[in-house]
Amino acid sequence: MAEREKKYLGDIGWAIDAMRMGRKVRRLGWNGKGMWLALSPGNDGLPAKNFWSDAAAEFAKGQPGGRAKVLPCIIMKTATGEILMGWLASQTDLLAADWEEAI
Repeated sequence: MAEREKKYLGDIGWAIDAMRMGRKVRRLGWNGKGMWLALSPGNDGLPAKNFWSDAAAEFAKGQPGGRAKVLPCIIMKTATGEILMGWLASQTDLLAADWEEAI
C-alpha cells in the first residue's frame, strides 16, 4: 500500500496528457486486472494493404495514392486480454480523480 500512496493520482486531464506523452494509464477504481488505456496516434496516410478491415482497405484503395487518413483514438487493453479500439469514457471515468500511470 505504501508504494500506491506515493503514486500521483490525477484527473481525466492528467490522464489525457499522460497518454499524449506516450504513457499508459488506468483507474484505481476499475475492477478488471491489467486494464489500461493508451493513445493510438493515427496516421496521415495509411496504405490500403495495412488496414485490418476490408471495408476500410476498400475505401483507402479509392483515395489518392491508395491511402487513407486514420484519426487518433484511445485504445484499451481489456481485463480479458483484448485490445479495444475507440474506448469511450463514462461519466464516472470523466469525474474520477484516481487515474494513475499503468506500468
